[in-house]
Amino acid sequence: MAGFKTLDDIGAVSGKRVLVRVDLNVPVADGKVTDATRIERIAPTIAELSKKGAKIILLAHFGRPKDGPSAEFSLEPIAKATAEVLGRPVGFAADCVGDKAADAVAAMKDGDVLLFENTRFYKAEEKNEPAFTEKLAANGDIYVNDAFSAAHRAHASTEGLARHLPAYAGRTMQAELDALEKGLGNPVRPVVAIVGGAKISSKIDLLMNLVKKVDALVIGGGMANTFLAARGTDVGKSLCEHDLAGTAKQIMIEAAEAGCAIILPADGVVAKEFKAGAASETVAISEVPADGMILDVGAKTVQSVNDWIDRAATLVWNGPLGAFEIEPFDRATVAAAKHAAARTKAGKLVSVAGGGDTVAALNHAGVADDFTYVSTAGGAFLEWMEGKPLPGVEVLKR
Repeated sequence: MAGFKTLDDIGAVSGKRVLVRVDLNVPVADGKVTDATRIERIAPTIAELSKKGAKIILLAHFGRPKDGPSAEFSLEPIAKATAEVLGRPVGFAADCVGDKAADAVAAMKDGDVLLFENTRFYKAEEKNEPAFTEKLAANGDIYVNDAFSAAHRAHASTEGLARHLPAYAGRTMQAELDALEKGLGNPVRPVVAIVGGAKISSKIDLLMNLVKKVDALVIGGGMANTFLAARGTDVGKSLCEHDLAGTAKQIMIEAAEAGCAIILPADGVVAKEFKAGAASETVAISEVPADGMILDVGAKTVQSVNDWIDRAATLVWNGPLGAFEIEPFDRATVAAAKHAAARTKAGKLVSVAGGGDTVAALNHAGVADDFTYVSTAGGAFLEWMEGKPLPGVEVLKR
């Protein structure tokens, strides 16, 4: 991976203490992990380092603790789940600095895996305080960042440590950066982006950046209504940020100047209420009834989206086309996702997707495993798409 130091550059690690920043901020219910995807993704890095005889010390945060240590935000239950996924014992230290951490590290043997307690139990973690970073660094000889999802934050464990120890990208971080480079950094053209979701207000920077980088931008979800309204279309009672009509117009102007086609819905699935199984009809976008809500795009729009996917060599996707959480308003998202997956499997498309709703939508469509890469990073993926530098990535550059 050009430009970043990876495990291929790390050299001999036998007997070395390797601090590995991972993302273990996983969903937990009744003390049990309900989705181990993020744990599964760090397994290759841990297995590789363990096989080479390193002492692997995992650093992670969990939730947003405000007042120091608490059982609610302890990583101890996550240690057990991590051991199950890795198929090997994972020790647990009740602190990430100080005597408890040092004693646990001292007891490690080559190849062992140890998880430190939640780094966010210390306010100095998020402040990236040098003194705290030095305490973290005291337990390691090498630093590996395998948590792209936390790389948009300049915290002690995500950015500070790389300034104290030899620093490298883990395999998950490497895979993410490679995929993102193929998506927008140095993509094969034409590039098509699909951006959906409820509101423009949360994705202004994203849209402004994309129109300068992609050949076509498909806009779906509630945010499409704001663009339609800005063009003078009556969207009835649909979710719409009428106060951002000017912003939508500016995005369309910049797209035209950059030669980026904007694809908006030609038809919509309209209902009078937002609930499962609600009576709905498909109408031309110019014929939305005054008391109707656009909750999905129609068949003509899906065909248009699929046609653009057929033209594309690279697809970047963030956000669903409709209110996919409730049937029947999931149909357009599912149809487009399946089409993109089929093109990817046929070797005709590089498809990169990310964002919480996007991952959920692709899982709902049953095609997440068929995309080239699906990022589990939320904020970091969005900031990358916005063209912003990520502190935890920048510090790993050669």
